[in-house]
Amino acid sequence: MTSLPAARPRIALPDIAAVAWEHPADRAALQSLRAVPGVDEVIKKILGILGGEQGIRLLFQGNAVRVGPTQFPTLWALHVENCATFGWEIIPELYVTQTPIFNAGAYGIDNPFIVIHSSALELLELDEQRVLLAHELGHVISGHSLYRTIAAIMVMVSLGALPMLASIILLPVKFAFLEWSRKSELSADRASLLGSQDLQATMRLFMKMAGGGNTANIRPGDLNLEPFMQQANEYASSNEGLDIVYKILATLALTHPMNVVRAAEVQRWVQAGDYDRILRGEYVRRGSPEADRPLRDDMRDAKDHYKQEIKEVGEHLKNAAKRAAASAKDAFNEARSKGSA
Repeated sequence: MTSLPAARPRIALPDIAAVAWEHPADRAALQSLRAVPGVDEVIKKILGILGGEQGIRLLFQGNAVRVGPTQFPTLWALHVENCATFGWEIIPELYVTQTPIFNAGAYGIDNPFIVIHSSALELLELDEQRVLLAHELGHVISGHSLYRTIAAIMVMVSLGALPMLASIILLPVKFAFLEWSRKSELSADRASLLGSQDLQATMRLFMKMAGGGNTANIRPGDLNLEPFMQQANEYASSNEGLDIVYKILATLALTHPMNVVRAAEVQRWVQAGDYDRILRGEYVRRGSPEADRPLRDDMRDAKDHYKQEIKEVGEHLKNAAKRAAASAKDAFNEARSKGSA
């Protein structure tokens, strides 16, 4: 196998359970998605049309190269290394597909596989590729691949191409898939940091996904992490007037959160101390009672997250309304004073 360039040793996390890093809103949103009427029917119809597991594989890997010890060997070595870090014994199949659009994904049902777009390899340095692979492995370990496959198909394929679905795909179903998809990214972003154990490379990945170009076209000094993190903090704290409403509307149809939001979320997770606790070995193990949490615990832990989101929307709408009313009052008084003059 190809040996990787010398790098800072990573701490192994044997038997770590996905619940150790999963964002509470991810788990709650998935449970809510499963409860939406019509979701099971949508999944059955899509799987039936595509031909199940094998059909999904053919859809995503039909024009790709399977990675292995002699095919993209450095990428394969990174993938195997990530699996070892998480103690994940079944190494998912990995493919590279030729496309100019930066993306990657974990797909499948019983045997998930990972697909990396060739543009990601052109854009990312070696340590950033490790982060991206750890992100997708996080999706696999969390069991996201089935629902992410359905979400991806719903976004990629028009209803006209799937006439059997036209009568059952309702807007709430699609929005439920997309809401969970965005929240699942927050979990996988934490996994990407745990796999790479390189915060700088993790933040650079977000930066390059937001606005990077081909490495051959980027001059030294073109991309700098510090101003990008300042931008992320500005976006996270920009809640004046209707800003927060615009943010929500801008993301409703997206499968991923904004990259600056993802960067800020990872920073908050690190600052909360959870990342360091996991590296110290303080995490839930696979197969333990804590790893199989009941729905009520998922909803309870996510309650504060969604409660804060709703509170922020309400407060900022209320403040915006107050400011609008005050401005209208001032304008009216000014006009009246001019009229009397």
